[in-house]
Amino acid sequence: MTLEGTLLDLATSLVAIPSVSHSEGQIADAVEGALRLCPWLAVERVGDSIVARTELGRDHRLLLAGHLDTVPPAGANDVPRVEGDVLYGLGAVDMKGGLATLLHLAGTVPEPVVDVTWCFYACEEVARRHSGLCQLWAQVPGLLEADAAVLAEPTGGVIEAGCQGTMRIRLALAGARAHTSRPFTGRNAVHRLAPLLAVIAGYEGRRLLIDGCEYVEQLQVVEVEGGVAGNVVPDRASLLVNHRFAPDRSIEEAERQLHTLIDPYLEPDDSWTVEDASPGALPELAHPLLASLLAATGAPPQAKVGWTDVATFSEHGIPATNFGPGDPLLSHTPGEHVSTGELVAAHAVLETLLTTAPRAGATGDQSAGTG
Repeated sequence: MTLEGTLLDLATSLVAIPSVSHSEGQIADAVEGALRLCPWLAVERVGDSIVARTELGRDHRLLLAGHLDTVPPAGANDVPRVEGDVLYGLGAVDMKGGLATLLHLAGTVPEPVVDVTWCFYACEEVARRHSGLCQLWAQVPGLLEADAAVLAEPTGGVIEAGCQGTMRIRLALAGARAHTSRPFTGRNAVHRLAPLLAVIAGYEGRRLLIDGCEYVEQLQVVEVEGGVAGNVVPDRASLLVNHRFAPDRSIEEAERQLHTLIDPYLEPDDSWTVEDASPGALPELAHPLLASLLAATGAPPQAKVGWTDVATFSEHGIPATNFGPGDPLLSHTPGEHVSTGELVAAHAVLETLLTTAPRAGATGDQSAGTG
């Protein structure tokens, strides 16, 4: 694969390379090979993640990043299909359209006005302990040093600022086994789930306005387990609950709020286990590089209500935002698709960012309020 050809051709080539999480070797080879064709880039590979950097001595360094992996296929969508100027296929939106945009820019803008770090990393779509980005931070943190970062997640070509935090909690409820013909001699743990399911189903998420971006918290049961046999009253049942919380709260604060909601339905023999958790990130669009990006879009910013690695950059002190081609509502769906127009529009905005001097950011009101 080379960086030649149109954005749609490049995106189609990337979709054609299978890269379900933990199997990114082939696409990593292709991306590495393309970047090594650019003599102005210093390229390093760690596992199946690749970092390429300019060394032009500019005053600012911008990091542009995207993940190489996809979720598993849905039907036959692992085979790319082009209809007119629209590309259909696994990862077309999340996020091989964004990867194509970054790769094309890396190969066609050899002398940007800022130094640029291009980062293509593995294992974003799985548990964070597998993250290729976290591996890079652990093993070669110097490669990721930057003044600001843009993550090319699909955003419909507008800024989606910050991101919400996420956590998954396993709630296990106890009961007592008995024969189903004599249930009064036991206690049905599955039945105990009913009021807990009702309170979670009725949850109304907090709405928070931060720097003009509205974050809406969510709480969803994503898994239910229980049952022993067809003639046994179950003595154990569990729920896996996913909580998306606004970036003004830490993981600990978000968990405390959930305890307030759920603890009335738990008993001493029940258990509460946080299976994984990641913090959110506040919008940081006042940074000159991100202010320039926002100006180039010509549209007001929106909140990123999901979780992205913007939070990872924020944890390491790098202001970051989400911006890329494709409708985020199509992510992970069987009908993922991205058009030439979307790719070209995102490319134009990022090219402007790379070829225009950073503008000073306006230090707007950073306070949070309800909205």
